[in-house]
Amino acid sequence: MLLSIDHVQKSYPGGRPVLNGVSLTLAQGQTLALTGESGSGKSTLLHLVAALDGFDSGEITLDGQPLSPLDDAGRAALRRNTLSLVFQQFNLIPSLTVAQNLSIHARLACQDDPGWTSHLAERLGLADLLERYPENLSGGQQQRVAIGRAMATRPRLLLADEPTGNLDETASAVVLELMLSLVADTGAALLLVTHSPEIASQLDARAHLSGGRIA
Repeated sequence: MLLSIDHVQKSYPGGRPVLNGVSLTLAQGQTLALTGESGSGKSTLLHLVAALDGFDSGEITLDGQPLSPLDDAGRAALRRNTLSLVFQQFNLIPSLTVAQNLSIHARLACQDDPGWTSHLAERLGLADLLERYPENLSGGQQQRVAIGRAMATRPRLLLADEPTGNLDETASAVVLELMLSLVADTGAALLLVTHSPEIASQLDARAHLSGGRIA
């Protein structure tokens, strides 16, 4: 398994539990939708997998590496070399062009491949927009840039937190289709948080969070 989450517990400050013994697995190349009511801990779990936050007990293992022993440098290396993230908010750098936004993470990780980045721009319909800035793009175009930026490092795992939440129905369908196509072509796994049953139905598997557990 590429990702193993084993009886993970996580509480908010003050002791209120949000995750209460969550366990799930994700194989290389598999796509998994994580669903649940608002406040059920979906985004929290995604942040734990991304090593953006620590958990109280249990273990998360990614590509054979347990996360609990990692220090800050080890967690940062994991995000550079093994996984990438796409959020509901596009989080593009406004002072950079589309081309620069696409390559920024790969360059910081010393993995810049101009040929691959150019391929991503073509696949994502961005080839004619490379010199534009984020403020001159639609929401759907900005999210396509964010997906390209995430895939520029060829991650083994893509984490997506409500990636279509800020898009209309048409743009949402385009973004989801492109994301699924890219992870399939690269062999990456995808863990996607969504509240939409329709989106969840297009992935290989589904896990539902309820009461701090996988229902």
